Amino acid sequence: MLSEDAILRRLRKICLRLPAATEGVSFGHPTFRVAKKIFAVLEKYKGELGICLKVGKLLQGVFLNDPRFFRTPYIGKHGWVTLRAYAAPLNWNEIRELVKCSYDLVAPAKARPRTKQKRQG
Repeated sequence: MLSEDAILRRLRKICLRLPAATEGVSFGHPTFRVAKKIFAVLEKYKGELGICLKVGKLLQGVFLNDPRFFRTPYIGKHGWVTLRAYAAPLNWNEIRELVKCSYDLVAPAKARPRTKQKRQG
C-alpha cells in the first residue's frame, strides 16, 4: 500500500506533464489546475484518501456503479467523482487516463495541444 506522499508524487508527475498544468493548494488539499480551473485533487474526506476527478455528468453514473468511486462532496453535482486510494490497488494507467479526461473537460481550447487533422477530398 502506497503512502499518501507516494500517491501525491505519482499523481503530481501525471498532472504536471499536461500542458500549462500547475499545482497549488485549495482548502488544504493539493490541487492541479489548468487556466485556473481544477482538474484533479488529492484529498481526505472523512478520513479516506481519494483522488478527485471530473468525469462529466453523463459518465458519472458509470463510475458510481464501481465501489472504488464515490460522488465527490460539494462538487459532485458538476460531474466529479473520487477514486478511493485504498479500496483496491491503484491502476496508474487508469488514473493517467482519468486525469487526462478530466483535464480535457476543464481546459480551454488554447491550453490543449493541437492535433493534426486529416484533409478530406
